Amino acid sequence: MTVTLTIILFSIITNATFNNSIAQITTKINISVYLNDTVTTQQVNTLMTQLEHLPSVKSVNYVSKDRALAEYKAENVGNTQLLEAIDETNNPLPASVQIDPVNLNNIQSIKKFLDKPQNMQLQDPQAGTSYSGDRKEAIDQISHATDIIREAGIVAVVVFALISVLIIFNTLRMAIFNRRDEIGIERLLGANTWFIRGPFVVESILYGAISGLMSVLIIDLLFVGSASALQASSLGLLDIGYANHFFRIHFWLLLTLQLMIGILIGAASSIIATRRYLKFKSPK
Repeated sequence: MTVTLTIILFSIITNATFNNSIAQITTKINISVYLNDTVTTQQVNTLMTQLEHLPSVKSVNYVSKDRALAEYKAENVGNTQLLEAIDETNNPLPASVQIDPVNLNNIQSIKKFLDKPQNMQLQDPQAGTSYSGDRKEAIDQISHATDIIREAGIVAVVVFALISVLIIFNTLRMAIFNRRDEIGIERLLGANTWFIRGPFVVESILYGAISGLMSVLIIDLLFVGSASALQASSLGLLDIGYANHFFRIHFWLLLTLQLMIGILIGAASSIIATRRYLKFKSPK
């Protein structure tokens, strides 16, 4: 029970950490719509208003030609060749509308809106949008990876919970078998069904509560040990610093959750197991 609940707690923290890393990645991904130089201010405002009303769009930002040139210079401040290639008197960089999506999985709906003929006329024929080519493939791969990570976290919690139930079933079956003589004597003395089942259920509940406390203690010790042993603040998508911070600020919530999970698994599995393995001829 302790090992299983520890794995469940670790899965919950890992899933929260992955979601935080995914959210940080998502905030850095946007779609830029590069506009023709002939597009008027009214057309830009109309396009932005329509985009803001799309449920898949979080925010919309307009980048003028002058701002695009300033950002280009700031990004290539140390590259003289790229800076010399830009003619300030004739700015070649187009104005653009930057779109921040709510969810990477809903980018296709934004692309479908931008591909409408009236919107295609506003776009620079050479640049179009940033959601194309290698960038489109990279965004789609990130979107697919984030879905897999979320689903894997949920599956891990469910799988380990089922393993815990199976362990309790097997343990109770052995306990009932070892106490078969004692149970038989209790029945002969007139003990009712719940008088015999009660100790098994209470024992499982206590094991669940104690295991919940021990699992939180183990995770706490792991974070204390990793803080001193590991110099790196992250291992890929697993941000150790954020995981530790998440555990600390949600300590009492996680402790309560572990106790509830331990008690629930212990009680439910013991009740089902005793009903299955304790066969009485007459209900009492």
